Amino acid sequence: MVPQLSCDVLIIGSGAAGLSTALRLPENLNIVVVAKRELAEGNTVYAQGGISAVLDSADSLESHVADTLSAGAGLGNEAVIRRVVERGPENIRWLAELGVHFTSTPPTGDSKLHLTQEGGHSHRRVAHVADATGREMQTTLVDVVRTRKNIQLLENHIAVDLILRPSKAGGKRCVGSYLMNLESNQVMGVGSRCVVLATGGASKAYLYTSNPDVATGDGIAMAWRAGCRVSNMEFIQFHPTCLYHPNAKSFLVSEAVRGEGGHLLLADGERFMDQFDSRGELAPRDIVARAIDHEMKRLGSDCVYLDISHKSAEFIEHHFPTILERSLSLGFDMRKEPLPVVPAAHYTCGGVKVNDVGETDVAGLYAVGETAYTGLHGANRMASNSLLECLVYAQLAAEDIESKITHVSMPSDIEDWDDSRVTDADEEVVVSHNWEELRRFMWDYVGIVRSNKRLARARRRVNLLRHEVAEYYANFKVTNDLLELRNLLDVADLIIQSAQRRRESRGLHYTLDFPQVDVNQCQPTTLIPDNYRPKGQKV
Repeated sequence: MVPQLSCDVLIIGSGAAGLSTALRLPENLNIVVVAKRELAEGNTVYAQGGISAVLDSADSLESHVADTLSAGAGLGNEAVIRRVVERGPENIRWLAELGVHFTSTPPTGDSKLHLTQEGGHSHRRVAHVADATGREMQTTLVDVVRTRKNIQLLENHIAVDLILRPSKAGGKRCVGSYLMNLESNQVMGVGSRCVVLATGGASKAYLYTSNPDVATGDGIAMAWRAGCRVSNMEFIQFHPTCLYHPNAKSFLVSEAVRGEGGHLLLADGERFMDQFDSRGELAPRDIVARAIDHEMKRLGSDCVYLDISHKSAEFIEHHFPTILERSLSLGFDMRKEPLPVVPAAHYTCGGVKVNDVGETDVAGLYAVGETAYTGLHGANRMASNSLLECLVYAQLAAEDIESKITHVSMPSDIEDWDDSRVTDADEEVVVSHNWEELRRFMWDYVGIVRSNKRLARARRRVNLLRHEVAEYYANFKVTNDLLELRNLLDVADLIIQSAQRRRESRGLHYTLDFPQVDVNQCQPTTLIPDNYRPKGQKV
């Protein structure tokens, strides 16, 4: 049947990666951007630190490449890192031209950008907008996208699954997606000449996370079910410093606080990071998070403390206005006292395996941003390289789509979504209970420190839940919670399988059974789905 909606490019996700892709595409293409909630909701808006790029004469591309390779613990792809780093400055200029008002130095309006230094970086190279870079960036991208007549915005829609057809060249081709309107609960088929997945990561698989509720791994799960390989899913980055307070959901305290001289302290005021790494508080995130986790477990503490009160009040007010405002609202004054902090799941370093221009194993299907595995991050993402990756791969994917799309026909055979044989769910508690169980055992067994026994225990539980949810999905009408739980269970299984395969400790993956690095395991962990069909292979 004729699809209910057709477009040249369907972009699922409305963060920095998705909106940048939309804006990089030619304006003669009909583009649909899908946002699960409001257009501005997603991980980008919560990014505080900034965007890393070589913008200072004292810095160099080689230094940025070397720092990224070092943080990636031997698994970063040097060619990819170099490509991304080289395109960094031009993407900062592109954002500035769109209207992003980066902080300058000195704060008198000089045109030279103020650059901060964060963990893993050997130079100041993080361009930022005070401590709310993501919010400024997302707001600007949203404002510009709304002016483009060729871009249709579908807010409050969640993707159910991708639509595939046999490709003339062999293998499969993505020709669209089924979307559910969260206001009407109706599902429609959208046909497109190509699809871009930009749905972010999957940190909501964990009990404690800095991510918003929408970060449920939708793109990774859909791509896996469609037959795409995924890589390095064992490497989940835990941000070392999220504000510890029952009312401080998803609020992280930026890496830049440590970059500007903040000290990590125990309850008695003692600093401890120098015992774990010579770089102290400026060590990469995996080392800092593991050190905090170690001290909390050793002492039975609920948290540690981050202190920058030795800096002047004016300095803190100028550099960290957002963090200061939020901490004050919760009863903490970072100008005068330390902030209580804990680690929380923050970033998915692995994802859908893509090539040099963001295309997946399925023709016509791209993945950009946190959804994708490009090879940039390796075993650990260096601070502020994520927004850089979003921008560069959005640019690369848009260029590739533009070069190919004229040779692709618009699909005309999208079947209507059939829910005639299912009923409304009789017990929604099944979904909410399974969601809570999943997030709890992922935190307990597949968190900062793992073991063979913990991973095996988690795998048994995830298999039981996946069976329950598959049965539920087959018999009842889909809901947002059910779709997100289904996706999180698929992604959790990928994380556990990947962690079981890596029999060493490297980067963000630390296991008690194999605490050392194994030099013979310096390759990405790649999982291959049963329905994987390389391009050119007949279905």
